[in-house]
Amino acid sequence: MIELNKSPYNLTELQIQSIKTLIDNMSIEAKIGQLFFVIGQDDEVTDLDAFIRKYQPGGMMYRPDKADKIKRQIAKIQHVSDIPLFMAANLESGGNGIVSEGTWVGNPLQIAATDDTELAFQLGRVAGEQANQVGVNMAFAPIIDLDLNFRNPITNTRTYGSDVNRVQQMAKAQINGFCSEQVYPVIKHFPGDGVDERDQHLVSSVNSLSADEWMASYGKLYSHFIEKGVGCIMVGHIYQPAWERQLAPELSTEELRPASVSKVLINGLLRDKLGFQGLAITDATAMLGYTTIMPRKQLLVETINAGIDMILFNKNIDEDYQAIRDALSQGTLTQTRLDEAVTRIVATKMAQGLFGDKSLQFNDDAVIMPHPDVPRKIAQKSITLVKDRDCLLPITPQKYPRIRLVVLGDSDDGGFKEGGQVGPLFVEALEKAGFQVTCLQPNQLDFHEIFEEGVADLKAKFDLALYVANIETASNQTTTRLQWIPLMAANAPWFEKEISTVFVSTANPYHLFDVPYMSTFINAYTGNPETVQATVRKMIGQEDFTGINPVDPFCGYGDLLLQHGKKREEEGF
Repeated sequence: MIELNKSPYNLTELQIQSIKTLIDNMSIEAKIGQLFFVIGQDDEVTDLDAFIRKYQPGGMMYRPDKADKIKRQIAKIQHVSDIPLFMAANLESGGNGIVSEGTWVGNPLQIAATDDTELAFQLGRVAGEQANQVGVNMAFAPIIDLDLNFRNPITNTRTYGSDVNRVQQMAKAQINGFCSEQVYPVIKHFPGDGVDERDQHLVSSVNSLSADEWMASYGKLYSHFIEKGVGCIMVGHIYQPAWERQLAPELSTEELRPASVSKVLINGLLRDKLGFQGLAITDATAMLGYTTIMPRKQLLVETINAGIDMILFNKNIDEDYQAIRDALSQGTLTQTRLDEAVTRIVATKMAQGLFGDKSLQFNDDAVIMPHPDVPRKIAQKSITLVKDRDCLLPITPQKYPRIRLVVLGDSDDGGFKEGGQVGPLFVEALEKAGFQVTCLQPNQLDFHEIFEEGVADLKAKFDLALYVANIETASNQTTTRLQWIPLMAANAPWFEKEISTVFVSTANPYHLFDVPYMSTFINAYTGNPETVQATVRKMIGQEDFTGINPVDPFCGYGDLLLQHGKKREEEGF
């Protein structure tokens, strides 16, 4: 029995009765449709009216596009649908998660580095405002994962770090920001990413903490947000074997499952032990961490039977719907369980206020208002000087007039890159400050320099080397480590002991692991223009470094702090 008059729904008796009446009058096809949270459809290739009438989905998630296009499509979809849809987007780091004109406020780890919850609120508020303007009513955010493994390629800057209390406070503030703009938050990814070093897009990952360790970390976070009334949780393709064994000791190792298909972890841990009665939705079911567990037709049914209410994305949508129809006719999925899931879905929409005037008037003149002041303030407070062993900072045109700039990761090599290039931004800011800047292009290496030139030859070309790593955290990758050119690591700073060298990361905060010999290391966390500009101002001494370390940039290796110290007489050391 779902107590709809209690948290997280808090519905009136009249609302509860209207839900019961609605569900009693829904067809089986309509109920099946509510289980599916489909990928956003493009009206340039899909007849939206026909799609909605045929599949009747419960939700739709859009990727970023032009604001007028997103708003037009959402308005049409909501107008056609008998039941309003959840319209979601990944609003993890700003309004750029839904509209191309949106503000890239900053990655969560950057916000954590400010240690200022007001800025986390602004992240949610700005993203929520810009999403709300085009009809998005749900945020797949905040992430409450803990970044406990520096090798993990997917959590990293998407998290608020490794400190449980800071993650809790930052995520709470971001939620408040979303709610101030009528955007419904979805916390993720239960039972918690960031312990394993693998990406669940590619393989089912493992949260290997003991039951007690889990309760003191991830469990503390989920308990807090459930108590505070969070209404929706996204469930990852992540194992938590300690809790499965504690709640079901009869299970063999072969019977353990990722949370997205584990009745023990959903109905047992999340619902019974932690008390969550709200809406549970899977992470994307096109991920290999999900698709490789068992045959998909069986997998979808096991997911609903595990206590999860909505399935995110499809492979073949007709096959997926048919799998649910077949399960109902064969009795492997009961009408009672279907109605329970649909009740949670509809009740969440009722609690969110989606019923009523579901139309969204499209205005050709609608403009997404930018908020450059927020990322500027975040950049000013977040950029972190991890170490400056030999006191190279501040750098000035008088001391280092000629800078060689080497940027790693600016090209996505045909893949999907969330942000833009930072190289041109650094060049512009440094030249404006009075430096002469030359860029070393990986595809235009001077083989004479690589094999025959020495330190004196390089000193004749530049006075300081600035290395910038713009290697973003993104899905479907196995590592975010530094990768030098295979030919003798030709673009690596082999000369660091004799020519002043500064390293800046605009993304992954753990690159010091690969360059422990570096004297000066700066973490900027986000590659937006505001952060690049602030980084240069701080390097030249116009602003102080005030950011804190929300994770351990030394990766648990103390030698990264002082490794390979040097004293250069020519600079007065």
